[in-house]
Amino acid sequence: MDKREKLIKSTKIYDGTVIHLREDEVLCPSGNHSYREVVDHQGGVAILFIQNNKVCLIKQFRYAYEEEMLEIPAGKIEKNEDPLTTGLRELEEETGYVAKKATYLGGIYPSCGYTNEIIHLYLVTEATKKEVHFDEDENIDTYFFSLEEVLEMVKKGIIKDAKTICALQYYQNL
Repeated sequence: MDKREKLIKSTKIYDGTVIHLREDEVLCPSGNHSYREVVDHQGGVAILFIQNNKVCLIKQFRYAYEEEMLEIPAGKIEKNEDPLTTGLRELEEETGYVAKKATYLGGIYPSCGYTNEIIHLYLVTEATKKEVHFDEDENIDTYFFSLEEVLEMVKKGIIKDAKTICALQYYQNL
């Protein structure tokens, strides 16, 4: 049985800088009509940076959760930008490390119930330290931990960020 829903009508609700919200009326396979609220998002990139057997984590305040989070460097894809370029740019902006290459780990759907965002995950193992270039609204601290320490922080619930946990899982399965 085909489980795809067919779009009947789409209504734009909000058009923001980072996200766009629409309400779609759909025809379900059962023949019933339903509504889907969808957050359209350009997508993002996160970099698992491991150098000298140390994992790079950043700590920053995340307004939506009202707490500081330990996570891997990441950022949103700009219009017409390829994910690798985004990732290398974000690594440099947030940590001051410049990498020449990265290995693609995979893509994740952070919340498939209401958004079409895809976060692309990359691994960087070699980078040169330069100057940090924070965005004007960023206040970030950079740390390096052993892989064992990071995995222990995941187990203890200190690291809660999904993209970080997924990147670590991809890395462990290489």
